[in-house]
Amino acid sequence: MLRLACACLCLTTSAEADCRLALALAVDVSRSIDSQDYAIQTEGLALALQDKDVRAAIFRPEGDVALAIYYWSGRGFQDLVQPWVVLDSPEALDAAIWKVRRTPRPKAPLATALGDALSYGLDLMGDAPECDRRVIDVAGDGRNNDGISVARTYEREDFTGITVNGLAVGEHEADIVRYYQTEVIRGPGAFVELAPRQSDYPDALRRKLLRELQGPMIGQISVTPSRG
Repeated sequence: MLRLACACLCLTTSAEADCRLALALAVDVSRSIDSQDYAIQTEGLALALQDKDVRAAIFRPEGDVALAIYYWSGRGFQDLVQPWVVLDSPEALDAAIWKVRRTPRPKAPLATALGDALSYGLDLMGDAPECDRRVIDVAGDGRNNDGISVARTYEREDFTGITVNGLAVGEHEADIVRYYQTEVIRGPGAFVELAPRQSDYPDALRRKLLRELQGPMIGQISVTPSRG
């Protein structure tokens, strides 16, 4: 019986160690995102996950990646596009990409409730597999203008052990990068990736995913601008 218990404990420890990253992708679909922007974002996300370098980073031998994807806009609106899935095979990743491509744009564009989106991401992390790192990757093109503020969300909820990175799209609001730097990102190695225009979103997302999959650079909080 003792030998069996020890074997079970070893299997449990090994299973927990097998996941190196739980990554939740939070995508802004608020009213500033028109149908053309939505198409760019959707296809950009699909292409980034299909990219050979991103796929190689996902399927590195040192552990699996767990992925969840949700869309967010106004207060109380979060759409879980992809529930948590362990990307332990190319087929699992391809199925997630298919879900992204088939999800329609919300019919009633809403405001930008970024604080609510982060709170939802925190709750979602509670359902994630046990992984070495937990990262919420939030993309958006505007400041919070609905619901609870980002600062208040961080004050009242416990984000210990969770890194929040940002992808700031700079086409609609001035100083959006500074806002993401000072208000949104947090945790070890947190950073902001910049897409100056919506058309830069796919390349910026690809770079961002590669950084997140490669692991944190402790103490570095930086902005990487898109080229062009």
